[in-house]
Order: sequence, then structure tokens, then C-alpha cells
Amino acid sequence: MNLPLPPPGAPLEHYVSTAPFDPMSVEAMTPEQQRVYEASQLRLMWWKFKRHRLALASGVFIVALYAMILISEFLAPYNLHTRNVDHIYAPPQRVHLFDAGRFVGPFVYGRRMTLDMDTLRRVYTENRSDVQPIRFFCHGDGYRFWNLFEADLHLACPAEGGQLFLLGTDRLGRDVLSRILYGARVSLTIGLIGISFSFLLGIVIGGLAGYHGGVFDLVVQRVIEVLQSIPSIPLWMALAAIMPVTWNPIVIYFAITIILGLLDWTGLARAVRSKLLALREEDYVLAAQLMGATPARIIGRHMIPGFMSHLIATATISIPGMILGETALSFLGLGLRPPITSWGILLTEARSVSVIAFYPWLLFPMVPVILVILAFNFLGDGLRDAADPYR
Repeated sequence: MNLPLPPPGAPLEHYVSTAPFDPMSVEAMTPEQQRVYEASQLRLMWWKFKRHRLALASGVFIVALYAMILISEFLAPYNLHTRNVDHIYAPPQRVHLFDAGRFVGPFVYGRRMTLDMDTLRRVYTENRSDVQPIRFFCHGDGYRFWNLFEADLHLACPAEGGQLFLLGTDRLGRDVLSRILYGARVSLTIGLIGISFSFLLGIVIGGLAGYHGGVFDLVVQRVIEVLQSIPSIPLWMALAAIMPVTWNPIVIYFAITIILGLLDWTGLARAVRSKLLALREEDYVLAAQLMGATPARIIGRHMIPGFMSHLIATATISIPGMILGETALSFLGLGLRPPITSWGILLTEARSVSVIAFYPWLLFPMVPVILVILAFNFLGDGLRDAADPYR
């Protein structure tokens, strides 16, 4: 339909509202649209992360593990070094609730040990007449909590004069479950400390290489290529072997952590370099330079936060590599050494095929290693997706 033209000089009609424009007006939005419109970037990331159910469950599992290592002494039924000489290589005990049709509560049956004269193996049989109720929030083996004060309170203890070996015992009669709980403190913290050291090197070296370029960038790239061309395990073994056996176990712990950090920074440095090469051409970087900001301030205050979500996702994927590195070194006898206990040291008990065949429960320390690595990978996958909430 043809509309008549206005007479010459007359104001043109328009259909735009003359009311003041309010950019925050959400009158035409649904409540759900308004909720998304007003949400911050972090809230959007959290909403997207929650939809990744496996990553969310993995995050809860990892937080629970790190909370657990704070009270390992309380959770473990026995002290780390307690030996039960009458129960060497004892298999795991089953927890029961009913005895002869009667509800008793959590308990285990006592055991009799006999020696098989043909194979010289210890044979343990349940004594159904010996019911040993499990005690909770009880007093048992003494320990020094975080090496600060003496205590003897445990979450669960064996019955008076009884035994409680839920995951069996090793060649010295030490409870495997208690040693796994104590070993988690070392194996999990070595990943966090190692990745912190690795991130410091990767962000500083990669940031300077990406921001300045030139000869420094060329030298850094050649060093990274050399380090990445060397097989990891032989390099770990060579660096770990040079540590004197007379060193204090705590010194060895930090030395292993530094070694793992020194070998893991290369991938992160390249990722940071590539990001900064692109970001240094942005207008806000030029504005910061014109205002007199130093390179360190520009990199740390303006450029690094631009891809911090990527760094967080990278960290969650790199921590399992640190844990595996410590486990491999300790398993080969080149990492941590007793009296420090880690999951890798516990697995040294199962290096013999005959031991695995006769005492398979000594492989139980492998289970938390697998679960932690899977959890960190699932968490990293969820964080990587949540880092881009608009996708």
C-alpha cells in the first residue's frame, strides 16, 4: 500500500518512542531471559559448569579428597607405622551387619592363621564365633597430628583385642587402608605444589617471550623444543638419581616437586606465548603502553586475566601428570623414600609378579591414583567448556 508523502517542509513522522532510553530495561524479557541478562560472567560460567554433571561430581570428589588429607590421622584406623606381626599379608576383611539373623551393626569376624607347609603361605580363616564390632569415634593408636600435638582419636577402630583390616596388610603387617590415607597427603599435595611451580615458570617465561618476541622468544622456543624432545621417564630418572641418599625425606619431597615443575612448564609457556602474541595487538594493550604501564603490569594485570579460565582448565589437566610422575618415580625407587609414604611407594610392594599373584590386595593403592586422574580430567573438561559460556 502506497502512503501519501508529507507536504514539503513538514516534519517526518516516525514510530520510535520518545521516552528516555534505559539500557537496563527488561520489561519485554521473560524472567529467565532477565536472569541471564543480569548475570555476571562468573555466574554464567557456574551455570554452564553445573550442567556438566560428571565434571561437577568430579569436582566434589576432588574437594572431598583434599579435605580428607587434612585429617588423615583421624580417618586412618591405625597409625602409619603400626605393625601387626601376627597378621602379615592378611587379606581384606568383609564388613557384616547381621550375625545368625540378628542385627549387630558393622562388625568383622575374627580370624585364625595357619601356615601351609607345602607353600609356606599364611592361610587366614574366619572364626564365625568371634564377632568383633567396629567402634566409631574411638581411642586407638596414638599419633602426632600434623606434628603439632599428640592425639589418639580415630573415626573407626577395631574391637578391643580385635583387628580391622578392610584392605588387608602388607609384608610387615601394616594396614593398607591406613597407609593409603596417609599416602594421599603426599601424592595429592605434590601435584598442587608442582603445578604452582610449573605455572610460575610457564607464565613468566611464556609471557615475556610472547610480549617481547625477538631474540628472547627465539631462545625460549629452542629450549622448549630441546626439553620436549627428551623422553620424560629417562629424564625424570636422571634428575632423581643425582639426589644424594643422605638427604632428609622432606628435602627429597620438595626436590621431586621442583623436578616435576621444571619438566612441565614447557607446554604452558607455549600456550601463554601464543595467547600474548595475539593479545599484544589489542587496543587496550596499546592504551596501557601509552599510559606508561610497565611490561610486567601489562602482562599480569591486563593480558593474563584475559585467558585465566584457560589457565585454570590447563592446571586441572596438568595435576594428574604430576601425580603420575611422582608415582612412577617412587615405584621405580628413584622418587620419595621411606619413612615418607605416598601411593607410588605403596605400589613398590607389588613389583613382583609372585606377590601380585598371592597378595593382589597390595594393588589397592592403584585405585585412588586412577580415580584422581579421571576426576581431574573430567573436571578440566567441564572447566574448559564453562570458560566459554556463550558457546
